[in-house]
Amino acid sequence: MANDYIPQSDSGFLEWAKNLTAYIQPKLQAFNIPATAFTPVQLELTAYETAFEVAQNPNRGKVDVLNKNEARDALKADIRAFVKAFLAYNPAVTDSDKENMGLPLHDGTRTPAPVPTTIPELELDSSVIRQIIVHSRDNGSDRRGKPAHVHGVELRWALLDTPPSSVEDLSKSAFDTASPYTFTFDEADRGKALYICPCWENNKGEKGPYGEIYKAIVP
Repeated sequence: MANDYIPQSDSGFLEWAKNLTAYIQPKLQAFNIPATAFTPVQLELTAYETAFEVAQNPNRGKVDVLNKNEARDALKADIRAFVKAFLAYNPAVTDSDKENMGLPLHDGTRTPAPVPTTIPELELDSSVIRQIIVHSRDNGSDRRGKPAHVHGVELRWALLDTPPSSVEDLSKSAFDTASPYTFTFDEADRGKALYICPCWENNKGEKGPYGEIYKAIVP
């Protein structure tokens, strides 16, 4: 789903889920959530993280990938049910809480979101074959993730033989609400130059200024 609040990539989903559970854990009492309702999500997260790590092994088999996909789907289902039951319409959960957890704001409680004025900084990780993992942070911040009142980061990108002269040369776009975002490429793309230019976007679709253009070589 294009507007799904859950990140599409496996690694992006894992980091988002870890952030979600880490945020909820110390606030269970404040959110009036029974610990017993939260335990299944934690167990599913542990199972998915284990299966994900096994599936990253270059010697993985089809069963390892299948186990990872099944664990991912089970965790997603549990999280959706948990969010609907305990977070989406919980009066103890503020809009600020939802933004920090990477959850959508409902129209009835949506707070005004200013147009972003800062630019994202990117950290590109090419340690995994055929993947570029993109971590984002606000300009000048030492903490990964989006700033307050920002829904996510748009990543304009392209594989080019020569450096782009402007953002307009980057013809493709990706969007992520929870750092990191993972680009996955085909074997034929290895050795090509990936150029990425980021900007923050609020929950109204209004964009801030674009940052610098980053370059990475597809491993």
